[in-house]
Amino acid sequence: MTALRVERVETPLGEAHVVWSGDAVVALDWADCASRLHGWLDHRYGTWSTEPAPAGQATAALDAYFGGALDALNELPVDAGGTDFQGQVWTALRAIPAGTTTTYSGIAASLERPGADRAVGAANGRNPISLVLPCHRVIGAGGELRGYAGGVRRKRWLLAHEGVAVPAEQVGLFGSPSP
Repeated sequence: MTALRVERVETPLGEAHVVWSGDAVVALDWADCASRLHGWLDHRYGTWSTEPAPAGQATAALDAYFGGALDALNELPVDAGGTDFQGQVWTALRAIPAGTTTTYSGIAASLERPGADRAVGAANGRNPISLVLPCHRVIGAGGELRGYAGGVRRKRWLLAHEGVAVPAEQVGLFGSPSP
């Protein structure tokens, strides 16, 4: 059985669960998405258990990010697992600077896999470390906000928080972010 530690962090978007294995973050998801988080952990580890982790590195990084230090999550160590292709996509996600967006086709091109837009989208949707591997920065080719596992409202809020132009009426449930 794999023993994992869970750091629970209050954010403006709800409680985030940051899962650690050893010295690396292996998952980050929202409390209201616990069934998806458990599915990822089941798939990766089979049998696992969790214990609470005290506020630490993830809490500090998330507090800093939501406080306006948009690069604060870049230093968190990660171990996302996944296939080789998923790992390539997730590495590409982490390279997207805060305050910018890219498209599925843009990531496919950067991986020298033109035409792999759907495969990139599938890998993006299986990203187990939300925010740290910033899948919210990937949008549709026409500029539309495509799905985000934590909800499109959160995606809109995160992009607005990072300074991406999102019409105020699209910020949604969580209100306007305050940098």
